[in-house]
Amino acid sequence: MRFITIEGGEGAGKSTAQQYLAQRLRSEGQAVTLTREPGGTPLAEALRQVLLSPDGEAPVEMTELLLMFAARAQHIATVINPALEKGEWVICDRFTDATYAYQGAARGLSVDLIMQLENIVQGDLQPHQVILLDLPPEVGLERARARGELDRFERESIAFYERVRGGYLGRARDFPHRYTVIDATQDLHGVEAELENLVQEWLSS
Repeated sequence: MRFITIEGGEGAGKSTAQQYLAQRLRSEGQAVTLTREPGGTPLAEALRQVLLSPDGEAPVEMTELLLMFAARAQHIATVINPALEKGEWVICDRFTDATYAYQGAARGLSVDLIMQLENIVQGDLQPHQVILLDLPPEVGLERARARGELDRFERESIAFYERVRGGYLGRARDFPHRYTVIDATQDLHGVEAELENLVQEWLSS
C-alpha cells in the first residue's frame, strides 16, 4: 500500500497529475482512492469552503492553521486511514507539506507549532512519496486566473507565492527520500513521462 501526495502552488497541474496516476495504477489492477485537502469528507469540505471563500470574514493566520488541521483530522480518520488499512493506494491533492509551505513559510507561523499539531493529528502517518510540481508563481497564477474566479488563496500576491515555493523547495531539500520534484513548466507529455517513471518504480518495489 502507498500514500502519495501531490504538492505545488496554484496552477501547477496537481489535479491532472492525480488523475493520470490513478488511471495508470488502476490499469495495473490497483485499488486507488483519490482525495484532496482541505476536504475529502463532507465536514472537511465545509471547512474548505470557509478557508477558500473570498467572501465574508477572513480567518486570521492561527484560525486558518487550526481549521486546516481540524479538516485533516477528520480526513485521516474517515478516508485516508481506512483506505490504507484496506490495502488501497491513496493519492491526495495536498497534505501537511502544504501547511508548512502556506501557513509556515508564507504566513510566518511557527514551524515548531505546525510540528506539534502534525504529531497530534497524524501520529506516525506520513506520505510514502511527495510529488512536488514546481513552477514560478507568476506562471501558476496566470494559469489559475485562466480557469475563472479566484479563491482567497489565489488572490494572494506574487511575494506570498514566492514564499510558498521556497517553503516547498526547502522541504524537498530536507526530505529528499520522500520528495520527487517535477518541473511543471514543461508540457503535459513531459510531466506524464516523469510520473510514468514513478509508477514503474512503485510497482517494481
